[in-house]
Amino acid sequence: MTQLLFREDAYRREATATVVGHTAEGGVVLDASLFYPTGGGQPGDSGMLVWDKQHLTIATTIKGEKDQVVMVPAEPKALPEVGTIVTQQLDWERRHKHMRVHTALHLLSVAVPYGVTGGSISTGHGRLDFDMPDAPDDRDAIEMALNTFVDMDVVVSEDWIDEAVLDATPELVKTMSVQPPRGTGRVRLVRIGSGSDQIDLQPCGGTHIARTGEIGALRLGKIEKKGRMNRRIYVHLDD
Repeated sequence: MTQLLFREDAYRREATATVVGHTAEGGVVLDASLFYPTGGGQPGDSGMLVWDKQHLTIATTIKGEKDQVVMVPAEPKALPEVGTIVTQQLDWERRHKHMRVHTALHLLSVAVPYGVTGGSISTGHGRLDFDMPDAPDDRDAIEMALNTFVDMDVVVSEDWIDEAVLDATPELVKTMSVQPPRGTGRVRLVRIGSGSDQIDLQPCGGTHIARTGEIGALRLGKIEKKGRMNRRIYVHLDD
């Protein structure tokens, strides 16, 4: 099982680790990963592995077997041998935009209070699919709500609960098609705000910013019909 360094500190940009294996497809497995693997609509991280005056560009990161994290090289190249200590250098600018968009999508799920049937994150925008028959009446009101949440600049934090507690409070799960990561006995909750200023609380395994103010101004994008009971809503970072 790979130690998830990105879970311990989403702002860490560099870390050392030991190569513990290679995949048949040419991926690299480390004992500890600073890179987030594709999941929950969030793309896998990219960056560089450096060792012994050599380097390997990592195009993306995915989940492997037995809870391992696999780093996928950008091109075929000699891999660091098993046992080699490497330095992971994260493409921080790309990751940070993913974090901003991911937190913005949690806010969108509050501004549009319908079940979520899907979602996707990129560096400049994200989208959620909602279980709703008609497009929202007032897109300006949604955009205003999103930017009000940003301006509140509340803390984004995490809690952990037992899986049994989540089973007893299913209303915490907003995503209808994707269930939160399970299997360890505990589930991670991402909390936006606290006390009377709490905006959102839901299970999530992704990386997030520390405060909503860090997202910056948001702009509502297209609203598309994707089925009889499905509306896709885009939100953009306004920079």
